[in-house]
Amino acid sequence: MASWVLTECGLKPLPRVYIRCRDRLESKTAFSSKMRLLQNSKSHCLGSSLRLFRGNNWALNVSVPLNTVTSVGEKYEETESVNGVEDDGELFDPGSPPPFNLADIRATIPKHCWVKDTWRSMSYVVRDVAVVFGLAAVAAYFNNWIVWPLYWIAQGTLFWALFVLGHDCGHGSFSNNFNLNSVVGHILHSSILVPYHGWRISHRTHHQNHGHAENDESWQPLSEKIYKSLDYVTRKLRFTLPFPMLAYPIYLWARTPGKKGSHYHPNSDLFVPNERKDVITSTVCWTAMVGLLMYLNFAMGPLQMLKLYGIPYWIFVMWLDAVTYLHHHGHEEKLPWYRGKEWSYLRGGLTTLDRDYGIINNIHHDIGTHVIHHLFPQIPHYHLIEATEAAKPVLGKYYREPKKSGPLPLHLLGTLIRSMKQDHYVSETGEIVYYQTDPELHGPN
Repeated sequence: MASWVLTECGLKPLPRVYIRCRDRLESKTAFSSKMRLLQNSKSHCLGSSLRLFRGNNWALNVSVPLNTVTSVGEKYEETESVNGVEDDGELFDPGSPPPFNLADIRATIPKHCWVKDTWRSMSYVVRDVAVVFGLAAVAAYFNNWIVWPLYWIAQGTLFWALFVLGHDCGHGSFSNNFNLNSVVGHILHSSILVPYHGWRISHRTHHQNHGHAENDESWQPLSEKIYKSLDYVTRKLRFTLPFPMLAYPIYLWARTPGKKGSHYHPNSDLFVPNERKDVITSTVCWTAMVGLLMYLNFAMGPLQMLKLYGIPYWIFVMWLDAVTYLHHHGHEEKLPWYRGKEWSYLRGGLTTLDRDYGIINNIHHDIGTHVIHHLFPQIPHYHLIEATEAAKPVLGKYYREPKKSGPLPLHLLGTLIRSMKQDHYVSETGEIVYYQTDPELHGPN
């Protein structure tokens, strides 16, 4: 089923070898034995490990975050919890296998939610492009320092909206026509300096390995070994705002620490030989856009181009980094990352988070409705809210209701700051791991 989900959008599956998803999980797992802690007097410290022995011979090697170890001998009727979340008097373990499978979720989603309306998708492109040019014309006409800051925020947000539409083209949720998806995706992404195919392929890798501690591609957690190999200044910059929110162009060039390759180079580790022509095409389009911007710098002057394009571009980068980070980090309770036999497509997808962005929800095409998007990326963005509502009864506690936003999502700034202070690295060992904190980086929390 997971393989079908990933290929339904018209993208070729990766020819690399990935751990096969466990689509079918038992509808109900009996946990009959008590939790047994390893004999370790420091079990409450960060990085401590414990092994749970449960009924049906299911064993987990878990790296436990602070404040998650429950009392010895505690017995649960339904779930034994590591990093347990208490709700209505019951403890819920977010790292336990769910009592449903991918087909159960799919069956709840109305059939029309899977239909891709090309004309509707194109209408969003026309709308956003018209607003982009309209904003630029208004700002250039008034050309005063009261209008420019408002323009930068609005235009940077619209650049982010263009990215989301190009993102839909990459998933095939824009239309059923692969060539149309490719043309529109190249136009939209190249205009904001994103190599369409290079990014599309790496983003596909992200979806195929979401929640995997090693194989994930987007905001993958640093292992303790890699984290400690970084010098202090690099650590500080990586986990102190606003620097992580400016990282996307660097990621496109050189990926993340511990991984090699570039989104622009056809021989990068990100790609296989039959994808190289696509990567070259996207890099050529990106280079053409850079050339156009250089020409406009001479024609209009560098200061005017900085105001019209340069600053909005960096606002767009901050939107992209913040939104993609918040979809996988910053929940009030620690969420698991998986490796080895404990990872599956379903369990990895259930660690993603929905976010409410207030009035921005409509502007950036409801990309904050992210859980269902991650599980079924072929659903068009304009059906994600309805599909999510339909799936909630099946998802149960594995769906984390987002905190309601005011008109502007200012509450998410606090979430970002808190996560940057707490979520630094994961243990080298264990098949279910949680973020741990380096107390020397920002001081004790």
